[in-house]
Amino acid sequence: MSANAWHDIVKKVNIMTNAKDRVKVGVPGFDELCHGGLIRDRTYLVSGTSGAGKTIFALQYIYNGITKFDENGIFIATDERPEYIRQNALEFGWDLVKLEDEGRLVIVDASSTKIGIPTQEKYVDVRPFDIRSLMEQIIAIQEEIGAKRASLDSSTAIGFYLQDPAKIRIELLKLSTTLEILGLTSIMTCEIVDESQTNRFGVETFVTEGTIAMYYKQQDNERVRSIEIYKMRGTDHSKRIHPYEITNNGIEIHPTEEVFL
Repeated sequence: MSANAWHDIVKKVNIMTNAKDRVKVGVPGFDELCHGGLIRDRTYLVSGTSGAGKTIFALQYIYNGITKFDENGIFIATDERPEYIRQNALEFGWDLVKLEDEGRLVIVDASSTKIGIPTQEKYVDVRPFDIRSLMEQIIAIQEEIGAKRASLDSSTAIGFYLQDPAKIRIELLKLSTTLEILGLTSIMTCEIVDESQTNRFGVETFVTEGTIAMYYKQQDNERVRSIEIYKMRGTDHSKRIHPYEITNNGIEIHPTEEVFL
């Protein structure tokens, strides 16, 4: 193949990539890192250690989708009770109850039955926790509110329930594929074991279309937050590590700055 022919192929691929329908995350500074946002109807992993801000990122994605881009959302809470999620969101000025009352947001309580405590939530899996029942809940909710976005916080909780890494990979793949078929552009959060940046079960990154790594590392006598798009299929993206802050308005990324870890 001649150099000119190869150049033409690369040019066509770039045009097709840039023309793909994008979903703006809305986290200040993030969309600039990946040609304007996530590719629609795909599932992405947000990984990080405790304190990195994974839950904030996932919730900010849903909140921005509703309030800025008119895309209803589903937030699936497997680690934290919905009442605490609502309380914590108010610290950033995000009134989730208002959005729920308007029928634009649904928070699924996928934690209470898993640990065997009662719940007053409207959307809760009354059976013992499993992937099938969770998918049935998501399908019904998507039909009810016409959701375009979903966040699962976190896939790690599902992994602990399933235990076997092979089964975890299969079940998470089923879930991510179901979300995509439903027309949901989704984020799954995932816990990293330690600063080696190894995912808890070692399979999570293989069942999603992209991985966004959030770091919270100690440098000298302080901890520094930074973010990296580790993988994103179907599009070019920044290969650098960028600093971010957790402010009164949520996460803000500095796309023109770099962090050297």
